[in-house]
Amino acid sequence: MTAVTLFTGKNGVLKKCKANGHADFSKKGSDIVCSAVTILLKTAMQFLSRNKDVTLEADTSSRGNLAFCVEVKKSGLETENCLKFTADFLRVGFNSLSKEYSKNISFEEIAEAGN
Repeated sequence: MTAVTLFTGKNGVLKKCKANGHADFSKKGSDIVCSAVTILLKTAMQFLSRNKDVTLEADTSSRGNLAFCVEVKKSGLETENCLKFTADFLRVGFNSLSKEYSKNISFEEIAEAGN
């Protein structure tokens, strides 16, 4: 099973996200659930990398693990909205996947105390 955890600040901004494990829906290389997890995370990372006011630190050190942390270089309303949108994007996507493929993916969100 793939376990996905989304970490947000108290105002809903994205702090980090991590996915660990294999979905085991199908054989390696043709697993649609693993593919969906990867696409959601990589799309969020690519979207955030276009924002000059944030820096991403990604960990892709081993197969079956993908994580990233967001560091805000310059805060402001536009950056906050971008991080809220990205958190919403991931939340909706992973909630949907975990409902449809509950035997293959778990999702939780942890709201941190602070920005």
